[in-house]
Amino acid sequence: VQLVESGGGLVQPGESLRLSCVASGFTFNNYRMFWVRQAPGKEFEWISTITSTLTTYYADSVKGRFTISRDNAKNTMYLQMNSLKPEDTAVYYCVRDLTVKGGQVQKSGAWGQGTQVTVS
Repeated sequence: VQLVESGGGLVQPGESLRLSCVASGFTFNNYRMFWVRQAPGKEFEWISTITSTLTTYYADSVKGRFTISRDNAKNTMYLQMNSLKPEDTAVYYCVRDLTVKGGQVQKSGAWGQGTQVTVS
């Protein structure tokens, strides 16, 4: 299983970025997928989910600004991030296996290496 994120970078507040995650080694369209982020000095934060049937869910912190999508033909998931804020600064991870214990996201299972997003 391999998940490879790209598209991070340094942007100014109010600008946009689109993250991509290319998946391999498993049947991508059979899995719900997640985006998780970790800001400096903070715990992992779930921000979005997309199911195999394209139902989407968002954390309140990004609802209305971020859009998750997927292209099963390309084994790729996306996160369109608009109206970025300094508090969106974090490493963003593409995740297949989301584990939550005691209300905290645990980094286990299939995760990408992460891509840095800095809003400043």
